[in-house]
Amino acid sequence: MIWEALGSAALGFALALAATRRLTERLPDRRLVLATGPVAALVGGLICHTVLGPGHLVATWCVALGFSTALLSLLLRDESPGRRQWRQDALPAAQGPAGAGVAFRQRDRGRPSASYGPR
Repeated sequence: MIWEALGSAALGFALALAATRRLTERLPDRRLVLATGPVAALVGGLICHTVLGPGHLVATWCVALGFSTALLSLLLRDESPGRRQWRQDALPAAQGPAGAGVAFRQRDRGRPSASYGPR
């Protein structure tokens, strides 16, 4: 068990170190990345050891590496943050049904709904 844990942490740290060197501009603070890699690998190794049991060293390390890769990929940002386009409201303001002649009351966006308590 100790070799599985040490190997998992070492693999996660090596992956995080490689990611910080190759993807410096797309990752957040280096300390966060270097902490996320080994911790994710330890969690993945622990889960794999619990499921498979002892004696599956290579499989445990592969799962640990997969967990570390998955969590480090969640930290990636877009290549160019200036190109991000925010979606506009998909639906225009609510209008009454055609021919009804009655306009629906627009909800006041500055006030909370009734489910949050009295107004």
